Amino acid sequence: MVYIGEYADLRIDRFTSVGAFLEDDQGFEVLLPNKYLTDDMEENQTVKVYIYNDSEDRPVATTETPKIELNDFAFLKVKAVSNFGAFLDWGLEKDLLVPFKEQTAKMVEDGVYLIRLYRDDQTNRLVGSARINRYLEDEVTDLEQGDEVDLFVAEISDLGRKVIVNEKYSGLIFKDRLVRPLRNGERTKGYVEFVREDGKIDISLVPIGLEKFDEFSEQLLEYLKAHDGVSHVTDKSSPDLIRDVLGMSKKSFKKAVGNLYKNKKIKLTDKTIELI
Repeated sequence: MVYIGEYADLRIDRFTSVGAFLEDDQGFEVLLPNKYLTDDMEENQTVKVYIYNDSEDRPVATTETPKIELNDFAFLKVKAVSNFGAFLDWGLEKDLLVPFKEQTAKMVEDGVYLIRLYRDDQTNRLVGSARINRYLEDEVTDLEQGDEVDLFVAEISDLGRKVIVNEKYSGLIFKDRLVRPLRNGERTKGYVEFVREDGKIDISLVPIGLEKFDEFSEQLLEYLKAHDGVSHVTDKSSPDLIRDVLGMSKKSFKKAVGNLYKNKKIKLTDKTIELI
């Protein structure tokens, strides 16, 4: 059985005036409208389609790719607001509804919001929700300090950058751990720095422990080599300048300088750092 909100490889059973009817081995049938047909399609051919509800809540197939997967997260833009809620652009012909009850604050046209896509079990309809915390677990039982994790980059906060960890936990990268710019909706790797009692996770973008400072040391060495062995950015420079020029926090930079100085790779002057 093929369910709403999923991809399926279906066989073309027949062509009609409105499109091609697709089937699976269990007798499930769905229409692929004419607009998605191509000249090389023929009966009994298998095609990969995405299945959702049309404007009359009937299952319909499309060869287009939605901007968000079922039970996943994405930043989506509001196209219109009605008495039912907000309608968001998710890459398909029929816009995605986020009912008022699924909004944390009233959505406005052209606004961009973090959304989770779920399927309503009672109606079998696809619905968007901005109540992200509802879908995140409070108890972290399968992660330890140093573990590599998958990150979905969420909103900016006063403390740093919120992230969703392994699609099920709430995480935060503190400002001094933001060694490079991150964009909303970006997917990247990270490392567990600390698991708090409330289930929130502190995240680092680089491996935990001495390894990360070795990495920063190498990064500083490469910068020096590329700039004639001299850096005018020093530990007296501002955190913003260090981050902009070298892509690391001031704390990490000072650790890197200390490592290289201890290993006699660099010498320090009042205004420069220089390769030996």
